[in-house]
Amino acid sequence: MLAYVYEEQGKFCMEDREKPRLINATDAIVRVTLSSICSSDIHIKHGAVPRAVKGITIGHEMVGVVEEVGSEVTKVKKGDRVTVNVETFCGKCYFCEKGFVNNCTDEHGGWALGCRIDGGQAEYVRVPFAEQGLNKIPDSVTDEEALFVGDVLATGYWATRISEIEEEDTVVIIGGGPTGICTLLCVMLKQPKRIILCETDDERTEFIKKHYPEVMVVNPKEVDVEEFVKRNSDHGGADRVLEVAGSSSTFELAWKIARPNAVVTVVALYEETQKLPLPQMYGKNLIFKTGGVDGCDCDAILKLIEERKIDTTPLITHTFPLSEIEKAYDLFENRKDGVIKIAIRP
Repeated sequence: MLAYVYEEQGKFCMEDREKPRLINATDAIVRVTLSSICSSDIHIKHGAVPRAVKGITIGHEMVGVVEEVGSEVTKVKKGDRVTVNVETFCGKCYFCEKGFVNNCTDEHGGWALGCRIDGGQAEYVRVPFAEQGLNKIPDSVTDEEALFVGDVLATGYWATRISEIEEEDTVVIIGGGPTGICTLLCVMLKQPKRIILCETDDERTEFIKKHYPEVMVVNPKEVDVEEFVKRNSDHGGADRVLEVAGSSSTFELAWKIARPNAVVTVVALYEETQKLPLPQMYGKNLIFKTGGVDGCDCDAILKLIEERKIDTTPLITHTFPLSEIEKAYDLFENRKDGVIKIAIRP
């Protein structure tokens, strides 16, 4: 089968590999019908994910059809259409039982697919702990509608949930890329008083204005965002800030635009160490929530898609066959041709 492989820092390559087989009773084999490229894949390419194993098949955003299941898998069966969770988790350890599945203590727990074990930019993928890691797609939901459930949409849903958003809040989302837009869609479900989105890319800004006209969009390169948020909030700053962009300037912006006693949720994956300037922040009494997505809400997200309350299909701006994935990576990494997300068909 064809698979896109992490060869070394700065280099991915296409290889012909054997179809994966069941290893454990909790495994499932999924025939990938649609996958995508995530910014985390780009971070692997740049060497910013130290735990990424050279030689593994890249990819952790995918949907497919179950081909085979281990003897302990009961939630799904052969022939089921499924989403694949970005997180691999046992469901039994202390953290899993608390819903903190990103911190699963099993040796294969956490972000494994496409990082430490073979992922889904291939024709087939082996999914460990399939009972937890696979979610059946409703018949009325297409592969395209379900494609982002297991990763960027799960991230946006999780970030929104832990931000504890209320109806009177002013919410600021920093970053209008794919994860930022998925976060926006989930924040909109909470119906806060105001939503402000910060984005510097003109094409992404136009995309957001076109599809979500009720959202206030500002460009930090053109507007003093700190002053803008003060003018457009009730208590001298944002009640909730969700940082999705992942740069030094956006990390600083996140805590600066927050009002005292606000919640700042850091969703971004940074390539460099960030500094927390506590002397400057003294007295703001901010609550920081950080970390990787706890992707345990996929059934709830699929229900929202089935009810037509969330639609991420506008994010799919380009589609490529797996055989042309290098072109897709070039487009995505370099933000060409107005790309938001790319669908890959094996």
